[in-house]
Amino acid sequence: MINALYGALESGLIYAIMALGVYLTFRILDFPDLTVDGSFVTGGAVASILMVNGTSPFLATLAGGGAGFIAGCITGVLHTKGKINPLLAGILMMIALWSINLRIMGRPNIPLLNESTLFTQGKEFWQNIPVDQWLMAPFNWLGINSLAPSTFFVMISVGVLVVLFKKLLDWFLHTEAGLALRATGDNARMVKSLSANTNQHIIIGLGISNAFVAISGALIVQYNGFADVGLGIGMIIVGLASVIIGEGLFGKSSIARTTLAVVLGAIAYRLILSVALQLEFVSASDLKLITALIVTGALVVPTWWKQWRDKQDRVKKQKELTKTLEQERGKDVAAASTD
Repeated sequence: MINALYGALESGLIYAIMALGVYLTFRILDFPDLTVDGSFVTGGAVASILMVNGTSPFLATLAGGGAGFIAGCITGVLHTKGKINPLLAGILMMIALWSINLRIMGRPNIPLLNESTLFTQGKEFWQNIPVDQWLMAPFNWLGINSLAPSTFFVMISVGVLVVLFKKLLDWFLHTEAGLALRATGDNARMVKSLSANTNQHIIIGLGISNAFVAISGALIVQYNGFADVGLGIGMIIVGLASVIIGEGLFGKSSIARTTLAVVLGAIAYRLILSVALQLEFVSASDLKLITALIVTGALVVPTWWKQWRDKQDRVKKQKELTKTLEQERGKDVAAASTD
């Protein structure tokens, strides 16, 4: 269980980058972009085939993100220039990317266990610094070293990377281009009335979103040690679950807080999924069912909670009103008896 939770934390941090991309389209642009299921694999496919052919893992990861950016921009063009419904445009691009990803990979699966990746290169450097020893000291002192992970490398390195992506997104959404993007998502007609190019904002927003998703896919294949053409199935659900769970648990009072909530939501989602899969009556084949239940719960529970709170507030106000009326009636009776 402990090992599973550490694995869930590590993968949750990687998926958090994808969740930030989904947040950009789902919340900021109000665009239901299903390209995610395809661009996630595209990032992994491009990165893996480049690494197999000797390209630097860093450059391969950036190339994967660039491929995702192009895929997102094409979805935006289909919607803005082709006047295709946003949902249908995403579906069309997702279907097209399935064949494109197979073309890129050349086969359904590419193993990376014998290839140099960001994680293998990073571990070589990590072993030369005593960070693990420092972080293991509290576990050894408490006598619970069996509960510690074998290394903190992935958690710390990916955690730093996630913070950088979060800060980058926060900064972008407060720039002039980012504010225009947010305004386009809130009220595209108003932005058009100000002679702004909403189509350009939508295309760029979708491109950036899918670049985040593709980079997450490139990191996941390096973390897993293989790339698979079916790796992206259901990624949009994972992203939406992360956004919804994060907003429900940690709030969304500002952009910075919301992006932090999305990151924490991605981690929480993976932890919940990991715990559920450890139950005796749950098998690996139940993964999609558990995902559906988690997302359903994340959507339904906050609504029920709000309705219950509203009902409690109405009951409280009604009691206060009744009490006030009784007090006023008592004063009137007292005044009448005095007269």
